[in-house]
Amino acid sequence: MQPFLRWAGSKRQIVPTLANYFDENRYERYVEPFAGSACLFFSLKPKKALLGDINGDLIRTYRDVKYRHKDVTDRLRRFRKSKKEFLRRRKTNRRSATRAHKAARFIYLNRCCFNGIYRTNRRGEFNVPYGGKASGAIPRNLRKHAGALRSVVLVSGDFEKVLSRTKCGDFVYIDPPFSVSSRRVFREYDPSQFDFGSIWRLRICLEELAANKVKFLVSYAVCKEAWFLAKGFKTKLVRVRRNVAGFAKHRRYARELLIFN
Repeated sequence: MQPFLRWAGSKRQIVPTLANYFDENRYERYVEPFAGSACLFFSLKPKKALLGDINGDLIRTYRDVKYRHKDVTDRLRRFRKSKKEFLRRRKTNRRSATRAHKAARFIYLNRCCFNGIYRTNRRGEFNVPYGGKASGAIPRNLRKHAGALRSVVLVSGDFEKVLSRTKCGDFVYIDPPFSVSSRRVFREYDPSQFDFGSIWRLRICLEELAANKVKFLVSYAVCKEAWFLAKGFKTKLVRVRRNVAGFAKHRRYARELLIFN
């Protein structure tokens, strides 16, 4: 199953590689603290899962698809893909709108914006430009996604909040935003930034997961921060095509580090 959202930094290209680390007969629950588009989750369709993200609008959208997917898709069918409508929908964000409408708006802006990027200004207003012909199609049926989310616990908050709820028997997939000191990397979570302080906190979490015999898999850009996270754990290098450049001729292959225990 493909995700219904696009997300900068998504691991859709290496899902088959990531899926090799998960065995539903071995693990009781799937956990993902940086959900994003949840492409690995939707591919695996585990029977039991915990998904979290610091982006509250994202988690609310997942929750609304879970409980009221028909209302969300009814709203989505009224939206048309054009720059004019995109700019109008982006500008209009009524607090009085129904939950289904807010979820549909979030999905519409995500699918039609430039490269699936999530970014807001200081007032918390979504401000990513229109993606044009290269943007994604608008989902018209979310029934299967709602079914996949039916047994999922959704948590809005920092990754530590999600990881504090893990236990032995869980499989944890961790795909954080990149924080690379040697170059400028787009941070998709606004206004909170995933900086080197967050890397330290994540490293402590990995040590705690290992001590509690919780299995984890981390995917991260190859850099000194990744090797800091990986120290003492198993690693594997994979090749990923970077898409955040937005234009095909500028998209290049890069190495990513998988870290696991």
